[in-house]
Amino acid sequence: MATSQSTVDYILDQLSSAGEVSARKMFGEFGLYCDGKFVASVCDDTLFIKPTKQGHAFAPDQKMGPPYDGAKDQFKISGDQLEDADWVSELVRITTAALPAPKPKKKKQPKG
Repeated sequence: MATSQSTVDYILDQLSSAGEVSARKMFGEFGLYCDGKFVASVCDDTLFIKPTKQGHAFAPDQKMGPPYDGAKDQFKISGDQLEDADWVSELVRITTAALPAPKPKKKKQPKG
Protein backbone atom coordinates (compact mmCIF):
# COMPACT_ATOMS: atom_id res chain seq x y z
CA MET A 1 0.00 0.00 0.00
CA ALA A 2 1.53 3.28 -1.08
CA THR A 3 1.62 6.32 1.17
CA SER A 4 -0.95 9.01 0.46
CA GLN A 5 0.09 12.61 -0.14
CA SER A 6 -2.31 13.69 2.61
CA THR A 7 -0.38 11.56 5.14
CA VAL A 8 2.91 13.14 4.09
CA ASP A 9 1.39 16.63 4.30
CA TYR A 10 0.12 15.88 7.83
CA ILE A 11 3.53 14.55 8.94
CA LEU A 12 5.30 17.60 7.50
CA ASP A 13 2.85 19.85 9.36
CA GLN A 14 3.48 17.96 12.62
CA LEU A 15 7.25 18.32 12.13
CA SER A 16 7.17 22.01 11.22
CA SER A 17 9.00 23.02 14.42
CA ALA A 18 11.80 20.43 13.92
CA GLY A 19 13.69 22.52 11.37
CA GLU A 20 13.55 22.85 7.60
CA VAL A 21 11.60 19.67 6.81
CA SER A 22 10.78 18.42 3.32
CA ALA A 23 9.68 15.23 1.60
CA ARG A 24 10.81 13.61 -1.65
CA LYS A 25 9.05 10.83 -3.46
CA MET A 26 11.27 7.74 -3.50
CA PHE A 27 10.41 4.33 -4.93
CA GLY A 28 6.68 4.93 -4.53
CA GLU A 29 7.07 6.08 -0.93
CA PHE A 30 8.63 9.19 0.64
CA GLY A 31 11.94 10.19 2.18
CA LEU A 32 11.94 12.96 4.78
CA TYR A 33 14.76 15.46 5.15
CA CYS A 34 15.45 17.85 8.00
CA ASP A 35 17.97 20.62 7.47
CA GLY A 36 19.27 18.79 4.40
CA LYS A 37 19.78 15.42 6.13
CA PHE A 38 17.82 12.26 5.29
CA VAL A 39 16.24 11.45 8.67
CA ALA A 40 13.11 9.42 8.05
CA SER A 41 10.87 7.69 5.58
CA VAL A 42 7.14 7.33 5.23
CA CYS A 43 6.11 3.87 4.06
CA ASP A 44 2.58 2.48 4.04
CA ASP A 45 1.35 5.69 5.70
CA THR A 46 3.71 5.12 8.66
CA LEU A 47 6.59 7.35 9.80
CA PHE A 48 9.94 5.60 10.33
CA ILE A 49 12.79 7.66 11.85
CA LYS A 50 16.43 6.60 11.59
CA PRO A 51 17.64 5.23 14.93
CA THR A 52 20.56 6.92 16.67
CA LYS A 53 22.16 6.45 20.08
CA GLN A 54 20.80 9.87 21.07
CA GLY A 55 17.33 8.94 19.79
CA HIS A 56 17.34 5.75 21.88
CA ALA A 57 18.30 7.83 24.93
CA PHE A 58 15.35 10.17 24.27
CA ALA A 59 12.85 7.36 23.56
CA PRO A 60 14.30 4.18 25.14
CA ASP A 61 11.11 2.13 24.78
CA GLN A 62 10.30 3.20 21.23
CA LYS A 63 8.96 0.40 19.02
CA MET A 64 11.12 -0.52 16.07
CA GLY A 65 10.32 -2.02 12.69
CA PRO A 66 11.56 -2.10 9.10
CA PRO A 67 9.99 0.46 6.75
CA TYR A 68 10.08 -2.11 3.91
CA ASP A 69 11.19 -5.70 3.36
CA GLY A 70 14.93 -6.10 3.78
CA ALA A 71 15.43 -2.76 5.55
CA LYS A 72 17.04 -2.33 8.96
CA ASP A 73 14.72 -1.58 11.87
CA GLN A 74 13.94 2.06 12.50
CA PHE A 75 11.82 3.93 15.04
CA LYS A 76 8.24 3.13 14.06
CA ILE A 77 6.09 6.09 15.05
CA SER A 78 2.49 5.24 15.93
CA GLY A 79 -0.48 7.46 15.14
CA ASP A 80 -0.79 8.55 18.79
CA GLN A 81 2.86 9.53 18.92
CA LEU A 82 2.55 11.45 15.66
CA GLU A 83 -0.28 13.50 17.16
CA ASP A 84 2.20 14.77 19.77
CA ALA A 85 3.94 17.28 17.49
CA ASP A 86 6.33 18.47 20.21
CA TRP A 87 7.54 14.95 21.01
CA VAL A 88 7.99 13.77 17.41
CA SER A 89 9.63 17.08 16.41
CA GLU A 90 12.11 16.72 19.28
CA LEU A 91 12.97 13.17 18.17
CA VAL A 92 13.57 14.45 14.62
CA ARG A 93 15.73 17.33 15.94
CA ILE A 94 17.80 14.90 18.02
CA THR A 95 18.17 12.54 15.06
CA THR A 96 19.15 15.37 12.71
CA ALA A 97 21.83 16.60 15.12
CA ALA A 98 23.24 13.07 15.53
CA LEU A 99 23.50 12.25 11.83
CA PRO A 100 26.56 13.25 9.79
CA ALA A 101 26.31 16.01 7.21
CA PRO A 102 25.45 14.76 3.74
CA LYS A 103 28.42 14.16 1.47
CA PRO A 104 28.79 16.83 -1.22
CA LYS A 105 27.65 15.67 -4.62
CA LYS A 106 30.37 15.31 -7.21
CA LYS A 107 30.01 17.53 -10.23
CA LYS A 108 29.47 15.65 -13.44
CA GLN A 109 32.37 15.83 -15.82
CA PRO A 110 31.42 17.12 -19.28
CA LYS A 111 31.52 14.46 -21.95
CA GLY A 112 33.97 14.96 -24.71
